[in-house]
Amino acid sequence: MQLFYRETGQGLPLIILHGLFGSSDNWASVAKRIGEYYKVYTVDQRNHGQSPKSEEFTYAAMAEDLKTFIEENDIKDPVVLGHSMGGKTAMTFALKYPELLRKLIVVDIAPKAYPLHHETILEGLNSVKLNQVRSRKDADVALSNYISELGIRQFLLKNLYRNEEGSFDWRINLPVITEKIANVGEEMQTDESFNKPTLFIRGEASNYVLDEDQENIKALFTRAQVKTIRNAGHWVHAEQPEPFVKMLLEFI
Repeated sequence: MQLFYRETGQGLPLIILHGLFGSSDNWASVAKRIGEYYKVYTVDQRNHGQSPKSEEFTYAAMAEDLKTFIEENDIKDPVVLGHSMGGKTAMTFALKYPELLRKLIVVDIAPKAYPLHHETILEGLNSVKLNQVRSRKDADVALSNYISELGIRQFLLKNLYRNEEGSFDWRINLPVITEKIANVGEEMQTDESFNKPTLFIRGEASNYVLDEDQENIKALFTRAQVKTIRNAGHWVHAEQPEPFVKMLLEFI
């Protein structure tokens, strides 16, 4: 699968993978900052952004997509960064193909299982009758019946676009994501370990990476360090961009 991507900067390569319902566009400002020092590739994962849609939606498949992307673009020894769902893709890739990356950065996700917690978002997205939507405002009103937080609705509505026929459509593969959402929260099952430098970044106000998760993290990623950014939740890079970028640059 050929993934859509954006690139900026020059030098040592850094590949960034977004989270669920996201896209490469979410990382534009961070990529611009990091691009002052390194060559940054921000990638749309399958069933997201402008990358192809597929019935297969697993971390194994997304890790293979990343391997193909690296090979097709002749990227040598990159640092790989993933946030949330992208973090699990990055972990899966690193454990299977440790020789293909230099360092690993995982943002606010652990290799453990997570219970389903996107039901309301999916219900809201599926409630939007695209054939009746005439503007983003119409879609926002429909979503507001399920999601009260404006910021979350704005993030989700970045996936709304006009297709070639001029009608509104979702860039995400909503039917497949809805059907296979359990795959996103699955625990990583492997006997392998990754023995290169690894940085786990968590938000102080987030409950995705707990203190008790560190033992499991370091069993799989033997050179991992876990760092916390204060006054940040799950969207660490958006909520605290300055300390986030500083932490990345120091680690890389």
